[in-house]
Amino acid sequence: MFSRWNWVACGFYLVLNICSPDASGELVQSCGHIIPESPVLALGSNFTALCILNESCLDFGNIYASQIIWKIKNKLVPKEQYREINRTVSSVTFNDTSLLATPLTCNILADGQIEQNIYGITITVGLAPEKPKNLSCIVHQLSKFIYVMNCTWNPGRHTFLDTQFRLRYSWPEEIFPDCIPKDVNNSCTIIDIQFFVNTEIWVEATNALGKAESDPLVVDPIDIVKPLPPQNVSVSSGVLPTVLKLSWENWISDAVMTLKFNIRYRIVGDPDWMEVPSEDTASPRTSFSVQGLRPYTEYVFSIRCMKEDGMGYWSDWSKEKTGITTEDKPSKGPPIWRIIDKSHSPASWTVHLIWKALKPFEANGVILQYEVAVRDKSSFSSPVRKYNVTSTNYTLQLPEGTYEVTLIARNSVGASPQSVLLIPASNSKAPVKNLRTLPKHDKLWVGWTAPNSYVLKYVIEWCLVSSSSDCIIEWQIAQGDVQGIDLKGIKPFKCYLITVYPLYADGQGSGQSVKAYLKQDRPSKGPTVQTKKVGKAEAVLTWNHLTVEEQNGFIRNYTILYKTIDGNETVVTVDPSKTEYTLSSLTSDTLYTVRMMASTDNGSRTGPDFTFTTQKFGKGEIEAIVVPVCLAFLLIVLLGVLFCFNKRDLIKKHIWPIVPDPSKSNIAQWSPQVPAKHNFNSKDQMYTEGSFTDVSVVEVEADDKKSFSEQDLKPFDLLKKEKSTSEGHSSGIGGSSCMSSPRQSVSDSDEGETTQNTSSTVQYSTVVLNGYRDQTPVQVFSRSESTQPLLDSEERPEEHAGGADSTAQRQQYFRQNGGQDETSTDRPCFERAKQIAHANEGDFVGFVQLQISGQSSQPLGLGMEKNTQEAALSSVLQTCTEGQAVIPETVEENPVDEMPKSYLPQTVRQGGYMPQ
Repeated sequence: MFSRWNWVACGFYLVLNICSPDASGELVQSCGHIIPESPVLALGSNFTALCILNESCLDFGNIYASQIIWKIKNKLVPKEQYREINRTVSSVTFNDTSLLATPLTCNILADGQIEQNIYGITITVGLAPEKPKNLSCIVHQLSKFIYVMNCTWNPGRHTFLDTQFRLRYSWPEEIFPDCIPKDVNNSCTIIDIQFFVNTEIWVEATNALGKAESDPLVVDPIDIVKPLPPQNVSVSSGVLPTVLKLSWENWISDAVMTLKFNIRYRIVGDPDWMEVPSEDTASPRTSFSVQGLRPYTEYVFSIRCMKEDGMGYWSDWSKEKTGITTEDKPSKGPPIWRIIDKSHSPASWTVHLIWKALKPFEANGVILQYEVAVRDKSSFSSPVRKYNVTSTNYTLQLPEGTYEVTLIARNSVGASPQSVLLIPASNSKAPVKNLRTLPKHDKLWVGWTAPNSYVLKYVIEWCLVSSSSDCIIEWQIAQGDVQGIDLKGIKPFKCYLITVYPLYADGQGSGQSVKAYLKQDRPSKGPTVQTKKVGKAEAVLTWNHLTVEEQNGFIRNYTILYKTIDGNETVVTVDPSKTEYTLSSLTSDTLYTVRMMASTDNGSRTGPDFTFTTQKFGKGEIEAIVVPVCLAFLLIVLLGVLFCFNKRDLIKKHIWPIVPDPSKSNIAQWSPQVPAKHNFNSKDQMYTEGSFTDVSVVEVEADDKKSFSEQDLKPFDLLKKEKSTSEGHSSGIGGSSCMSSPRQSVSDSDEGETTQNTSSTVQYSTVVLNGYRDQTPVQVFSRSESTQPLLDSEERPEEHAGGADSTAQRQQYFRQNGGQDETSTDRPCFERAKQIAHANEGDFVGFVQLQISGQSSQPLGLGMEKNTQEAALSSVLQTCTEGQAVIPETVEENPVDEMPKSYLPQTVRQGGYMPQ
């Protein structure tokens, strides 16, 4: 067995043997070849190929037929199709050549690994030609004297091979050259022909797989002529309005053949042709008069010709020529209808007469005018009203009644028959039944069922329904035996209102209406939904109907789609007549998105999204909460008012303390007289006349010491107890007064003392020792009781009076002026009182009231000796009672921390404060 290197050497030898040139420059003979060489095979047949190896290759490389493999287009052929004939020949068989591809190669597989191509062939697969069929020939006239014959045939199936066709013809005694088609395989044209001689014609087809011939055609060329059409056609009008005359020229001599003709015509604008009967034009001629035409109508004419005996072919139609007939009087009256407007007054009608212009074949000319006549049938004596109109409408004002209207159209030749319209007082006759519509292509069919009574005509009204403009009525009249009609000019996606009226001989039936669409589409837009009312678990939605222009069809239903932000969408179908719907079972305090869809027969359209939020509380829940709360609040307020009313005295005592009225002071019980006016004068005239009002005055003789009873001297005994009884401020003039009775007052100390600790009355008193109006001086006592502390402005009125120095202001005191100035004799008493006050300042300051401007009052709790107080007071009283009036003076000390303001006796000024 060969080694691997031996096989490589063998393969190299094969390549050299196949591809190396010899000394003569030619290729060396290959190691083998295939039989047959590049065959042409019939499609679907069996095929066997043989690969034969050369002996030279066998001797060198020990290569045998068993090592041959076959490939089709580099695809391995299954070994089941191989057969080894001998050591040098191998065959391959294909049962169906339709599966073969090119090329087919023979290859050697050396040592089971190295594959070497030995030989290859190209395989052509096709079909043999079929017999040509349907051979026919036509002789075409090119001019008056030139004719050619063109023959055509059916070449049969496609052969997938190069197939040649030849048209062959001959006379009985002569064969002519073949006619070979150019660029086609199914026709050929013979130029040289002869008439009146029978010619045999056939077709021959040839390719690599065979040859086929058609059946022969024997014909005289004169019998297959297609002549030229008549030339120079003209049209002229005749005497009658229904006749036009045609004239033309023939391009075939009568000596060659005689012709017959065919004439066709149509109205201009009408696509349908009409033809003159063939028997009227079956003889040779050059003119013809066409009758039965419409007056004043334009026609188009065309002519063709062929051999008179019918042999051969019709020529093409001649060029079209037009002609117009003359006028005639109108053949019928214009269709007339009316529209009655009763809106202004039921007893008076506005009648709009409308009629249609006659069609050209009905007008038979140019309509010059219309004649309208109106006769009142309810009154025979009423004259006939006549109107000449050039338009196709006229408006009349008529009283309610029954009228007969006649209409005539007139042209230059004459007048049309009358058109009659009966206008009854009421449409009391039977209407049509079962009115319906049906789209048919580009027309809308309207059908109805006839009433039981005999109907002369039907009037069909229709108008385009619009939301922005009035309905413009169009109408059409149908005969009484018709129960359906096609409406033309109907636009798709538009809504039309159609009404049918039956017309009777003696009246008119009421109209029946229906809406219809020629074609429907989905709406142009969807409805816009809004909320009318939103509750806790429901929402009332509202929307407007789409306009008729937006609907594009009949709205079959509305669909509401709503959902929460993260919830599933809920769908609700609503009747198209509704404009409101209530959504129920909603979740409270939740945002919902809702949209609405309108649907027609041909689709749907959705409107914009709308959002709303349900309420947190339902209807009545807030009232159920608010009403009890309000009732409870009112009850509390009422109880509070009742409580305040019952405790009004206690509340008044805490909020509005009782300020005694000096005029009602009990000093009046021991005061013999009440002066009408007091005049307290000071150095600066601080208190003007009238500042004091309603002050009780008690006069006591200065020299009558016995006049002081124990009752009157009792206040001085209270001074001796000042230290033990006083708990706060001393109100009034305190110890600086010659005749004062200190009492407990309201405390303002920081130790938290309240007004309840000083609820006893505070007495103010002023002792004046002066003469009254030059009378003998008397002692005057003024006393007032009050629980109200004096205001700061009342304690120190001198700060508001102005003009006096601070020393004089701090030394002001109450004194009663009897009309004369103070004498020098008064001063010693006060000097002594002041000296006593200063001498005993350390002990006596407890009951002296100090007035400090701009400072908060604090009680001064300094003690004093009881004996010192009594001795000082006795000395002062004894001195002062010897003919002088004792006037107490306020002792002003320097302000000290925590030192209280003193309360002075209150005076009443104009605009000031008076204790009540």
